[in-house]
Amino acid sequence: MSNHESTDEAPSNFVRDIMEADRESGRVSQIVTRFPPEPNGYLHIGHAFAVNVNFSLAAEMGGRTNLRFDDTNPVAEDTEYVEAIERDIAWLGFDWGGEALYASDYFGQLYDWAEQLIRDGKAYVDSQSIDEIRAGRGSFHEPGVDSPHRDRSVEENLALFRKMRAGELEEGEAVLRAKIDMRSPDLKLRDPLMYRIRKAPHHRTGTEWPIYPMYDWAHGQSDAIEGITHSLCSLEFVNHRPLYDWFLSALGVESPPRQYEFGRLNLAYTVTSKRRLLQLVEEGHVDGWDDPRMPTVSGMRRRGFTPEAIRAFCDRLGVSKRDGVVDFGMLEYEIRRDLNERTPRAMGVIEPLKVVIENYPEGEVDWLECRLHPEDDRHGTRKVPFSREIWVERSDFMEEPFKKWFRLAPGREVRLRYAALITCTDVIKDDAGEVVELRCTWDPDSRGGAPKDGRKVRGTIHWVSASHAVDAEVRLYDRLFTDPNPGGHEDKSFLEFLNPESKQLRPGAKLEPWLGTLEPGTRVQLERQGYFVADEIDHREGAPVLNRTITLKDTWAKLVARGQG
Repeated sequence: MSNHESTDEAPSNFVRDIMEADRESGRVSQIVTRFPPEPNGYLHIGHAFAVNVNFSLAAEMGGRTNLRFDDTNPVAEDTEYVEAIERDIAWLGFDWGGEALYASDYFGQLYDWAEQLIRDGKAYVDSQSIDEIRAGRGSFHEPGVDSPHRDRSVEENLALFRKMRAGELEEGEAVLRAKIDMRSPDLKLRDPLMYRIRKAPHHRTGTEWPIYPMYDWAHGQSDAIEGITHSLCSLEFVNHRPLYDWFLSALGVESPPRQYEFGRLNLAYTVTSKRRLLQLVEEGHVDGWDDPRMPTVSGMRRRGFTPEAIRAFCDRLGVSKRDGVVDFGMLEYEIRRDLNERTPRAMGVIEPLKVVIENYPEGEVDWLECRLHPEDDRHGTRKVPFSREIWVERSDFMEEPFKKWFRLAPGREVRLRYAALITCTDVIKDDAGEVVELRCTWDPDSRGGAPKDGRKVRGTIHWVSASHAVDAEVRLYDRLFTDPNPGGHEDKSFLEFLNPESKQLRPGAKLEPWLGTLEPGTRVQLERQGYFVADEIDHREGAPVLNRTITLKDTWAKLVARGQG
């Protein structure tokens, strides 16, 4: 699909088809899904897609979605991540109907079930080292080898497992394994680990548990406890499904949940590996998890993306059974489309150049009545001051213009947006030869920008009254990577493709006066510049800090076409 293509045709969604069939057949009376993040990092755009799939489909079917943290690894987890994940999901517009749930809520039940499997001869304590267990698992071409402890008695296994639980064994001394089939062609069914000893404090349970369940043991059983009907996972979990089903069957769970896998969202010019995102943060390549260049939900929020645009992007993709890479421009299209409808307009000069209108009366100010949105009167109007001295964009002036240059140049006439026509009469330079000021004249009969004699003026530029302007810092953000697949090069680190121009600071920007009163998080379009948002952390009234969300047009595609991206 092209960057700007739209269609009214509903995208494919095989999961919706399954849910509808399950309801019609009576297999389920209410759809119940869950979103199960591990609290070891911030949510990113791929998670946002999974959140949208789970919550939107359940809501569409009149069901519900649980937010459950799979907090089974105390070493990597933190309440910071829990709070960030809850905040991000709520910001995306989804409600999990009460308190969040945790796999740690079920540690007692999971332990009891593990003892049940031991008594049923379906689990045993293995005292081999992890390296020995790994070596004995075999490979795709070689069968596994039974552990020398595989035939321990039920009594011995229970005694050892209870010692693990009591903290009487040290890390690495023992693990609990399911007893399935060491010669299975499916390596995950070759006596997988269920519990390991880890004497680290947990963010919720403290030091109560010296043993922690493995993901495959905790996941399906947590689904069963919660009455999940459709356990939706991305495709990398497809080879976990036989084990997911085996555990539920071995426990005799009635009406067990079913796992379905869908293609994950991979976005061009982005990395979504938690390991790589953490590396970007810890090594200082970005300014934290919420850096506006990051593909995290918190980063996108700080950048000025809207939850509505992100959800529209996810809906447009549909749900398929294959992984794929999505053009970044597709997300940008939804961002632009949404912001165009909701954001008021204003003028701001990012790289200012002083203009003195010599024949404009000194001390006079003309307050122009301008619409805040050209197509939506609900936004109202704003008062824009026009005076003798103004700021214009330095890039809107060229001393020796080329043939089709329609902006400011010596002897050239241009239109000041909303105000009047001016003609450049003189160029003032400093000792180094840099242009520091332009002298111009204006046509008083062109108030409002339309000359009375009807002459055609092709160039229109934005401006800000110098005596009324608010000083601001503007941060120009762009894609973090220059390569569409930065993590896909075996011979190169993804860090080699960091875009050195992804963040540019403009501390001397000049804005219309009303922009000095913006609240953090307020979005605005700076005419001819792009969409911006008042930074939710650094912005202050009277000292604006604006982050560029996105340019007005897809300039990146043009740069790539020219070999400059």
